[in-house]
Amino acid sequence: MADKASRLDNLNALEAQLAGTLKPVAPSTASRSGIQKRIRLPEARLLSTRLSDWKSLIAVFGGVMSAALVLITVTRALFFFYRRAKAG
Repeated sequence: MADKASRLDNLNALEAQLAGTLKPVAPSTASRSGIQKRIRLPEARLLSTRLSDWKSLIAVFGGVMSAALVLITVTRALFFFYRRAKAG
């Protein structure tokens, strides 16, 4: 029990030391403006157009569901063969 208390004391001391050492650092304005230039957000009109295009949304949803089903099927097949090899 005393060992657990000493570990907790050591952990608290380490945490206090790190809290004093690690201070938040604000990025420079030059680096922030450079990142903002590289990140291009689409216009709100373009976003609303993409979301209202229901055919592409259905295609994306169907693709995600198909990939999930393939992944589940492959995982189940591998699990089946692993258990079969282990039993035999």
